[in-house]
Amino acid sequence: MARPALEVADIFRAHGPAWRQAQQTHLSLGQLKVMSAIEQCRTATLGGHVLCCPACDHQDIAYNSCRNRHCPKCQASAAKRWLEARQADLLPVEYYHVVFTLPAPISAIAYTNKAVIYRLLFEVAAETLRTIAADPKHLGAQIGATLVLHTWGSALTHHPHVHGIVPGGGLSVDGERWIACKPGFFLSVRVLSRLFRRRFLEALSQAHAAGQLQFFGDYVPLADAASFAAWLAPLRKCDWVVYAKRPFAGPAAVLAYLSRYTHRVAIANSCLIALDERGVTFRWKDYRTQGKTRHKTMTLTPDEFIRRFLLHVLPSGFHRIRHYGLLANAGRRDHLAKVRELLKVVPHPTEGHADTPEKDLPPTFVCPDCGATMIIIEILPRQQFIRGPPPYGGVI
Repeated sequence: MARPALEVADIFRAHGPAWRQAQQTHLSLGQLKVMSAIEQCRTATLGGHVLCCPACDHQDIAYNSCRNRHCPKCQASAAKRWLEARQADLLPVEYYHVVFTLPAPISAIAYTNKAVIYRLLFEVAAETLRTIAADPKHLGAQIGATLVLHTWGSALTHHPHVHGIVPGGGLSVDGERWIACKPGFFLSVRVLSRLFRRRFLEALSQAHAAGQLQFFGDYVPLADAASFAAWLAPLRKCDWVVYAKRPFAGPAAVLAYLSRYTHRVAIANSCLIALDERGVTFRWKDYRTQGKTRHKTMTLTPDEFIRRFLLHVLPSGFHRIRHYGLLANAGRRDHLAKVRELLKVVPHPTEGHADTPEKDLPPTFVCPDCGATMIIIEILPRQQFIRGPPPYGGVI
């Protein structure tokens, strides 16, 4: 019988309690919640239901998911639901993939200032795209963009960057013409990089002046305005990484890409190889090399693996997928209708998916033996935890 595949949850269950005890003063409430959710995901702790197949009497027990956005097991269904909603937004034009990356020094202070710096990363990247696109010397159009935040490199290091999915064109200033970009070329990455660098450093300086940044350890001296200005000076001269990939090969390729990127977490369970006396071994991709040597394996101690995984827990309520310009939630429907009118295309058929008859929807549970629809015959309640008294005899 084949051994079950290794999961992040297995590592957390085996080594999480001891690690939490050792790190109790260094963990945020959000990180503790993520660990707890992943450990309990699809176990009896969260409850579930007993399924039965009326055709062959096969029975299964399905435990509930934690639905935490950092859980590797819960993202597939979430991505599927999100993509079904986004299909109606696709246009019959070229789409481009643009990436904005923060330099290493700013990434270092971003970890203790996630909400502020990640927000600036979104806002400045979107502003940069829209400003350059609106310039008549480049495109001269109002564009839309979907930005997705990733905070990791493939080795689980802290590496904040946003992936932008952008239609290759936009509406004219008067909104009466569709202006397409040149085939195979969206906007100059050199121009994007320089404006992104200037605007981000300006916004970061404003955040520092407003007292919105916190500094710890070796970075405590940066709380002083003069020291912070001196620290920023070299960053005004170095190149910031902004790059654009070739256009996607049609709307289907855009959806395939989005399905891999929108709901990705720091590491997928499929990348894990082993948990043994040496530590946690996993596959990773070294983007500094090419060919077969790009794909490598790495082994970390369980404590280091958990630490790196939790580097990427987002602040509570922080949205990692955002839409701007023509695709902004407020006016997306009207903007897309106008663009389709100008392009002389009919609305995407999935726009009417809400009216799909219930009988045409696939069954929720399918029998693995005969393929018939399974029914729920029993609900398994989630476990009730007994809460201990407050520490030190205090009163809540």
